[in-house]
Amino acid sequence: MSTPILQFGTSRFLLAHVAFFVSQALERGDAIGGIGVVQTTGNPSSRARIAALAHTRSYPVRIRGREGSVAVDRVVDCHAVQKAWVADLDWADIRRVMIEEVRVIVSNTGDAGYRLDDRDSADMLVGDEQVPHSFPVKLMVLLHARWQVRPDDGVSIFPCELVENNGNTLRDIVLGVARRWGMPATFIGYLQHSCVWVNSLVDRIVSEPIDPVGAIAEPYALWAIERRTGMELPCVHEQIVVTDDLRTHERLKLFFLNLGHSWLADRWINERRPSNETVLVAMSDPRLRDGIEGVWHEEVLPVFDALGLHSAAARYIENVRDRLLNPWLAHRIADIATNHGEKVRRRIKPLIELADSLSLTSTQPRLRSMLAAQNRLDAIEGRHAS
Repeated sequence: MSTPILQFGTSRFLLAHVAFFVSQALERGDAIGGIGVVQTTGNPSSRARIAALAHTRSYPVRIRGREGSVAVDRVVDCHAVQKAWVADLDWADIRRVMIEEVRVIVSNTGDAGYRLDDRDSADMLVGDEQVPHSFPVKLMVLLHARWQVRPDDGVSIFPCELVENNGNTLRDIVLGVARRWGMPATFIGYLQHSCVWVNSLVDRIVSEPIDPVGAIAEPYALWAIERRTGMELPCVHEQIVVTDDLRTHERLKLFFLNLGHSWLADRWINERRPSNETVLVAMSDPRLRDGIEGVWHEEVLPVFDALGLHSAAARYIENVRDRLLNPWLAHRIADIATNHGEKVRRRIKPLIELADSLSLTSTQPRLRSMLAAQNRLDAIEGRHAS
């Protein structure tokens, strides 16, 4: 099977979301082909997943929860991943497949995935001996290699990082590097016009890994993709939605599910709660449950009321509550608390800025206090760093 889909990131999330969708679609003849997965970090667990995928090319995803009123506990064997590479070891093979086969690129490189690295330089455009350090430069170097051989044949790029306007953001970072390095105008035009950079939103709780590769996930899943002229989807799937209103999908998930997760993580950190506490256990604590319900209804919902989206937001709260109370998922708050400061800035600051723009300046006392505390911590850490 060919590998027209190049996936940056080995996270259990992508394996139980995008790769899961492609695997199911392949069985129906609704996918463009298989996936080649690239490990871009030195994380030992990622390396173990890559080794397992290279050996077996299959992995299990266990779906646990409710679909409507029906309890679900089933294992799906996924077979979409056809190749598995480590960027630092297999760069020549990745470049070759990028030139010859790739039509779609997906990524989920974590909270720091779009950061550039001063060690990267234009020397990395020549040959395949030097591997770029940052993900945006890896992507640009691969696109440059393709452009040199197929100057009119672009690809569709679907970032899945939880960054607002992720497609536009990644495009602008790559273009910025290309311009700073003095790349030809024809290559700049290729990036802008031949490649399609798509904003998208992913939504699924993937609570636990299955070692050495696999995951446990909830039944609910959504990949909302902003409609773009000329884009090629990796597959057709019932949980993929192509929309002209991605902003509403983004805001609902960011300000209810993700913000709610970070509020629980903040309580977990500041109260020094048990290291193995799960979301379900936290939601079963009356004080924490009252707190998160208060945040949702008293601090977030008024913003959606002002936007004329009360009904959609009220339905989403019901949906999120059910998902967080899923008795079959062991979703550890310690995992959610990873990169907590960055998540607070991405999830709470935009909500407060939106509230201020709607003249709702006094309606988020808990969230404003939480952001202020994070800002103070950032200032202290900044002084120590200097």
